[in-house]
Amino acid sequence: MSWHWNSHGLPFLPGYTFRDVTKSAFHRPQTLGYNNGYALPRRPIAGIGQDPLLSEQLIQQEMSELAFETPDITYSSSDESLSEDFIPAHVALDKKVLRFYAYFEEDILYSPEEVYRVRPVVIYYYLEDDSMYIYEPLVENSGIPQGKRIKRQRLPKNEHGEHYQWKDLNLGMDLEMFGVKYRITQCDAFTKEFMEREGIVLNDPEPMPADPYSKRRKIPQPYYKTPSEFDRMHQFLTMDRKVLRFFALWDDTDSVCGATKPVTIHYYLVDDTVEIREIHEPNSGRDPFPVLMRRQRLPKIFKPQPFPSCVLEVSKHEVDEYYSPKDFQLGHTMKLMGRRFLLYDCDRFTKEYFQKNHPDMEIKPTDVPKKEFPPYNGFGSLEDSLQNCLSLIPEPPKKNVLKMLENDHKVLRYSARLDSQNPKDEGRHFILSYFLSNDMVSIFEKSTRNSGIIGGKFLEKTRIPKPGSTVQNPEFYSPADFAIGANIEVFSHRFVLTNADHYVLTYLEANSSQIPSQTLDSLRQKLSVGTANNQPGEQYGKIQLNIPFLNCLSIILLVQ
Repeated sequence: MSWHWNSHGLPFLPGYTFRDVTKSAFHRPQTLGYNNGYALPRRPIAGIGQDPLLSEQLIQQEMSELAFETPDITYSSSDESLSEDFIPAHVALDKKVLRFYAYFEEDILYSPEEVYRVRPVVIYYYLEDDSMYIYEPLVENSGIPQGKRIKRQRLPKNEHGEHYQWKDLNLGMDLEMFGVKYRITQCDAFTKEFMEREGIVLNDPEPMPADPYSKRRKIPQPYYKTPSEFDRMHQFLTMDRKVLRFFALWDDTDSVCGATKPVTIHYYLVDDTVEIREIHEPNSGRDPFPVLMRRQRLPKIFKPQPFPSCVLEVSKHEVDEYYSPKDFQLGHTMKLMGRRFLLYDCDRFTKEYFQKNHPDMEIKPTDVPKKEFPPYNGFGSLEDSLQNCLSLIPEPPKKNVLKMLENDHKVLRYSARLDSQNPKDEGRHFILSYFLSNDMVSIFEKSTRNSGIIGGKFLEKTRIPKPGSTVQNPEFYSPADFAIGANIEVFSHRFVLTNADHYVLTYLEANSSQIPSQTLDSLRQKLSVGTANNQPGEQYGKIQLNIPFLNCLSIILLVQ
C-alpha cells in the first residue's frame, strides 16, 4: 500500500516493508471538480496522503478510448476499418410499408342462401415501428360495416407476449389475429422486392376465391312471368342520382311588380319528378326561399272528368300523361303549374343524355335578352352616366390603374393645322397631345404675332369620338389613326396632322403589332425628311423635338 515505507529499494514483499509512523495524512486525492457548472474528472497527480505516484495514472475517458475506440493499440492490429454513420431504424425505414392482400371467411348463420362469405382485406405492415393495419375495401350498397377492421398497432403473435414481425409474413399462409383467420394471397411489387432482398423466399401467389353469394347473384335469374314494358326497378337502379338540369327564365311580368326571374329546373330520371328552384341574387329585395316548386310529378294531359270535378290533390287516375324529358326543349316556353318558363340552356350531362337517348332533338342554347341601358342623356361623360345604372349610389368610373402606371408621363405630340375655308385660319398652328395613360387628347394653339387670335389652350383633355360612331357605343381616336396628313374631326373642327416628334415614331415602332403599316410609313417618311433638312433638335428628357416644334412645345412643357 502507498502508506507503507520501502527503504533503499528492498523488494515489496511481506517482512521487507516498514510503516511510516510519522505519517499523519491519509486522505484520498481529489479527482473530480466543476468547470463552468459542469462536473469534469481530473488526472490524479498524487496518491493517498499526498504520496508521490510511481506511474502516471489514466482517467476513465482515456481508458475507454484505449479499450473501445482504439483497439489497435491494445491488440496491435494493423487492419483499418471504415465506420459507417449510424442511422436509426425510424429514419431508415420511414414511410416504408409492406402491403399484402388477404381475405377471411365469415360464417353466415340462419341463412338458406349462403353458408359463408368471402371478404377481401388489405394488410399494411409499417417497417418503422413493426405495427400493422388491416383495412377492408368499401363496397357500395353492401349493407356490411366495412373500412378499418384493426387500427394500426403491434399485433400479438402468441401467448408469450411476442409480436408479429415482417419475417413472419409470407404468401399462402394463415394469419390469425383476434379470433379471425386471414389468408394472405398476394402482395405488391415493393413488398416482393423487399422480402427477396432480405433473403426471404416468397411462396407462389394464390388467387382470391370468389364469394359464393356474389357469384350466385351474377347468374341471371329465370323469369317466371312476362316482364312489363316499363320496369320501374330497372329505372331506379340505372337512373339513380341522375338529374337533368335546365336553366330557364320565369316570366312573372303579369303580376304586380313582376319581373323575369332566373330559375333552375331539375328533372329526376329515377322517378320522373320535377323540381324548380329560384336563383336569388344578393340585395335583390326578395325572400331567399330557393324552392319555387317542390319535387313532384307534373301532369301534362288530364282525363276528362264529368262535373263536379275533383278539387283535391291530383291522383294518377285523373292524369293521362305526365311530363317526360322529351318535353323539355331549349328555346321553347313551357307552362308548368300555370307559370311560363323559357328554357335557354342546360348542363353538360343533360346534353349528353339527349344526344344518347333523343338524337333527333336539337339541343342548342339560346341567347337570353338582357336589360338594355337607358340612352345617354348628354349630361357629363358616358362613363359617369353609366354608373347611375349600375348601382344605387353612383361611384366614380373605374380606371385602368396598370395602364396609368405603365404609361404615366408618356405623351404623343403632333403638329396640326385647321382644315377650314376661312382665310383667317390659314396661319394658325396647333399642337395635338395624346396622353397614353388615359387615351385623352388636348389641343394647344401656338400664339402668332399680329394674327388677332389669342393662342393658348384650344381643347381640354378629353376623349375624342370618331365621326359616325353612335352616342351609345362611341369609338374614340387612338394612335393608330394619327397618320401624317390624316384628317381628325374634333367636335366639328377638322384638323390635318402635318408633323410629329421623334418619340411618336419610337413608341409606335415598339408597338408595331397594334399600329397599321400606313401610319408607320407616313411617320418614317416625314421624320426622315425633316431630320435631313433641319438641324438636330433639342433634348427634353427622352423626347427629341424637331425645329418646327421648338417654340410651341417649349411653351407646352413650361405650362405643364
